[in-house]
Amino acid sequence: MFEGARSGELVETAPPRVTLRNCFAHPFDSAIAAARTCYASKLIGPEEITDKQRLNIGAGTFYSGHHTVYQHAHFEFGVENVSRQFVWSFLHAHPFYNSEQQSQRYVRLDRAHAYIPPVSLFFDEGSRDIYERAVARAWDYYRELSALLVPDARSILSDIWHIGPMSHPKRAQKIERSAEKRAIEVARYVLPLAAFTTMVHTVSGIVLHRLWRMSTACDTPNEARAVIGAMVAHVREVDAQFFDRFGTEPLEEIPEWGSHERLKTAAATDGRNGAHHESFASEFDSNLRGKTSRLIDYSANAPAVAAQAYRAVVGLTEAQCSNAEAIDILLNPSRNLYRLETLNVGVHAPMMRALQHINYTFAKKISHTADSQDQRHRMVPGSRPLLALADTREPDFITPQLLLQNPQAREVYERSMQDAWDTKNQLLDRGVPLEFALYLLPNAKAVRVVETGSLLHLLHKWTMRTCFNAQEEIYQSSMDELEQLREVHPELARYVGPPCYVRAGVTTPICTEGAHFCGIKVWLNFPDITRPI
Repeated sequence: MFEGARSGELVETAPPRVTLRNCFAHPFDSAIAAARTCYASKLIGPEEITDKQRLNIGAGTFYSGHHTVYQHAHFEFGVENVSRQFVWSFLHAHPFYNSEQQSQRYVRLDRAHAYIPPVSLFFDEGSRDIYERAVARAWDYYRELSALLVPDARSILSDIWHIGPMSHPKRAQKIERSAEKRAIEVARYVLPLAAFTTMVHTVSGIVLHRLWRMSTACDTPNEARAVIGAMVAHVREVDAQFFDRFGTEPLEEIPEWGSHERLKTAAATDGRNGAHHESFASEFDSNLRGKTSRLIDYSANAPAVAAQAYRAVVGLTEAQCSNAEAIDILLNPSRNLYRLETLNVGVHAPMMRALQHINYTFAKKISHTADSQDQRHRMVPGSRPLLALADTREPDFITPQLLLQNPQAREVYERSMQDAWDTKNQLLDRGVPLEFALYLLPNAKAVRVVETGSLLHLLHKWTMRTCFNAQEEIYQSSMDELEQLREVHPELARYVGPPCYVRAGVTTPICTEGAHFCGIKVWLNFPDITRPI
């Protein structure tokens, strides 16, 4: 599988590469024209804008906070040579963007290709050598685990698809390819957060302003300044006034970093750096009570509120439509065709917006790599940690299920975890800033999050992420959440599950995954079913 890989190879690195793929021809004048249209008797075009209007309307809208006019212009960037840590900590840490990112689940990473901090007073040549060697070792662990896990994945998949000596060669080849993908999906947990990724990233003009202003408010301020600075520079080349007229610059003082004083006090009290963070982690984990995701708050009167909102949409009294009837109309896919739409039209459907009024809050613990996918559910926002303010001296990681059945692979995995934390701590003891040392932590790093979503948006998430093809940890957290929903609001949970469960007996195809069908008739026994891989 990895016959072409070079063990112990040098780490490849490069500065971030940002290209502007698409944009408005006249973004600033388009914004001013949009502002003028609000008070004009006709639609104003960008070609009609004068210098006086650029000056007066531009300043008047921007500095008074009327920023929607700058949201019309969008910029599509190609982004290469950026770390997974930067993407998670900053680029995807807010809801207003669109990204298509290279997948570590399905793309085999043959090269050790990663972010390396620039040499400086606090990151000298010796520190760089320690850092690079750690990144190279992580890739060696990745290759070793990938090879060790293929037989286990092949065995499970062959059992699901009933592959035997008499099976057609093409079916066996398909299982082999799937087994390799399953192996690298788990092996990627040992790769460092420094690993490079590639993406297409689109934001509006006002979001780009905000990103530039807030580029120090993350775990990767140096990388953020470089990447967002390159985006701003490209926009200036197209239309300099879009930024130059306002002179916004990155904030220098970030309130969150005021915690550093508390960190120093806690470290002195505990006698070693990071011990207070381990206390936080222990307390958070204890409050989960053995779950991946635990319900900590919810709208107590959710069924009644949703029913009342539905009746307000369709103009019915409670005597004409009881709460139970309203809930059934909203959630039963045989009565509500919106539930069968793959286009996710919930916010556009008048009656489905009734589900916006009820909310659920969960505390959850998943790996950095799983949370990187989980945060893409932007309408279920989460309070995610600044890792620099939650660092632990001891290894703190998640172990995927496939490793639990293979003692040899698990030994390699746990050795890689200890190695990552030991090297991170070694750099910190040399005086390397946390920002740089944290890049060496693995994808498996445990992340503790508090998430809140309305039932409307959780409904979409739970439908997508209870599918057996969903990422393992997000699947498990979604199943935990559904179990708790059934405990507090069983009438709302009745019709919630993966697409095949929602569609079974109502429409075809039952499975929406096509050639990626998991091979198991989940709809027959959901939720009382065990996911084998």
